[in-house]
Amino acid sequence: MISSKGSYLGYVSFNNYQVATQWLLGGEIYQSQFNDYTYYLGQQAGNGSSLEDTTLANGEDSRYRLSFRYILPWGEAEQKGVKAAVSPTRTLTGRTPFSSGVSSIDIQPYFESRDLDFIHAGFTSEKTTALEVKFEWDNRDDSRNPSAGSRTRFDVTYAPEAWNESSWGTWEIENTHYWDLGSVGEIFDKQVVAFGVYTADTPTWEHCSEEQCQRPPDVSQVKLGGLYRLRSYDSGRYHGRSAMHYTAEYRVMPQWQPLGEWPIFKYYNVPWWQWVAFVDVGRVADDYNLKTLHTDMKWSAGGALRFQVEGVIVRAEMAWGAEQSSFIVMVNQPF
Repeated sequence: MISSKGSYLGYVSFNNYQVATQWLLGGEIYQSQFNDYTYYLGQQAGNGSSLEDTTLANGEDSRYRLSFRYILPWGEAEQKGVKAAVSPTRTLTGRTPFSSGVSSIDIQPYFESRDLDFIHAGFTSEKTTALEVKFEWDNRDDSRNPSAGSRTRFDVTYAPEAWNESSWGTWEIENTHYWDLGSVGEIFDKQVVAFGVYTADTPTWEHCSEEQCQRPPDVSQVKLGGLYRLRSYDSGRYHGRSAMHYTAEYRVMPQWQPLGEWPIFKYYNVPWWQWVAFVDVGRVADDYNLKTLHTDMKWSAGGALRFQVEGVIVRAEMAWGAEQSSFIVMVNQPF
């Protein structure tokens, strides 16, 4: 994509390429140039920062990532192998990784960089090379539009000093649950309540010697804001050492479904659409303290229209918050 300002964005990825009995290979390349773009750097991205305290710059971002995903022979994958991991639907047969769902370990080496050309103050560059290891237990009944089950993810990222100016490490935990409330007469075919919690920390944050601390650069720090968390705020509006975030959605599928009759959609398979109300709350902090992380939390609330087109979930969302609002068009459910 290219804009009138000369900004551009390019993204290429491949996923779930089977290279061995239990292994799936993936990768992505992201490259962008944003001119006259608003950035939140350093203390500008703290929980108490002002929306007026920003940096205007021309920025070039790059990200290269490989994924080596091992499907553990547990639950549904015990019999089906990697087919269980790529199937969009499954039957829930238990409440542990050993009896139900799909569990995997994903090893992801990556390189990430950002070059900023400040409008009035020169040039700066930051980059990092790191290794991220993810454990995931996906026990949802439907990966595209879940109505029952849960999903749990635990990530550890480490950037060794041999690859960076200083070493640093982070961990992240995310857990989501889904409950089917059934239908409502001839009005709604399905009602689902979805809830998610996310928390993260950078344990090396205070490990300092002289003027060098073991902290990731701004581009790689724990973030809130954007497409998935605190959705009314700019991407990466808040970032720092640690974060806590909660999100809840009420999703309904109306029995009335006119999209298949509309000119744009009549040539495609559109089996359902969904109305959604959602709320997000969260904050970042300079230490991992649960009391601090639950004080003065930021919020977003809004509504969304989502539908499935030829197996792809498209979502259009409007979100409002205390400082910012946003309109998002994206693919896939946010969680």
